[in-house]
Amino acid sequence: MKMQINGIQQLGVGVTNIEEAFAWYRKHFGMDIKMFEDAAMAELMLPHTENQPRSRHAILALNMQGGGGFEIWQHTAREPHHAGFELQLGDHGILIGKLRTSDVGKAFQYCRQLGLKLYGGIVKNPSGTEHFFVSDIYNNIWEIIQTGPPVFKTQSITGGVYGVVIGVKDAGKSLVVYRDLLGFDIVEYDIVDSFADLKDIPGGRNTCRRILLKHSRKVNGAFSPVLGPSCIELVQTLEYKGKEIYEGRIWGDPGFIHLCYDINGMDDLRERANALGFPFTVDSSVEHDTFDMGEAAGSFAYIQSHEGTLIEFVETHKIPLIKKIGWYLNFDNRKIKPLPRWVFRLFGVMRVK
Repeated sequence: MKMQINGIQQLGVGVTNIEEAFAWYRKHFGMDIKMFEDAAMAELMLPHTENQPRSRHAILALNMQGGGGFEIWQHTAREPHHAGFELQLGDHGILIGKLRTSDVGKAFQYCRQLGLKLYGGIVKNPSGTEHFFVSDIYNNIWEIIQTGPPVFKTQSITGGVYGVVIGVKDAGKSLVVYRDLLGFDIVEYDIVDSFADLKDIPGGRNTCRRILLKHSRKVNGAFSPVLGPSCIELVQTLEYKGKEIYEGRIWGDPGFIHLCYDINGMDDLRERANALGFPFTVDSSVEHDTFDMGEAAGSFAYIQSHEGTLIEFVETHKIPLIKKIGWYLNFDNRKIKPLPRWVFRLFGVMRVK
């Protein structure tokens, strides 16, 4: 099957208390659909876990307004290690998660009413799009950005993941992954400057090269109606050389641990990644035709970008629709086309109030 990248499935967020984290993200960001929850041993991630299997607890949470989900992830047999320094713009890896909103002004007022830590006010990026920055209780920075209307109307003010800001060492080398492999072929801007809309976040006054990437392709996979279009923003600071966000730590430690894409055609993707010089570091299909992820199943693989970011690819084989009666949707022989809206409405039974 020819490779097809369907959109951001989820952004991995390492935490120290998964129940606290899910409750916080449910209340503040509307991530209230618990798609699956699984406590097990991460046995296949050895290249990124000091060559040791790690016990973990994970929850995939979605927001029906659209966008990718959160994979909330906690080590359970090892004390999670925080970064030994304050992250700032220009450090290497995923620095900021971008969240959708259809009303940036309303979202800003909502975050302020909740007493969340805000970095300045509503500002415009170089494209003229309004956005603002806010911190969660774990000091992760989120950018709330004006996008299109919600897929499904909910009481949430924000939607799911629209993209990320990634600190890179060499923008040209990192573009091989984000442009040539992931297909973000539209450069909305590529500017070297100091930026007024970044000045209130840590390191935001540094002069940097800032590249916003989008894709011309229409996402067309099974989950594309909810995942929607996405973007990647690369930031390379010029004077500040940056630190590795996960230096001395492992995958799953607190912070943004990976960016995951829903895909079809894992074999074709493997060949393409190899040809570009970014071979799979983890590949579940080597040992498993399908990998059981608790209430869901599929194949997954990882690559590591030039700056160190872990990119996950998931080809879904099964998802729960109504868990109580054991109703699952299987994709083994399914053609690559969007699911009907009534299927997504069934996700509502997995909402945690």
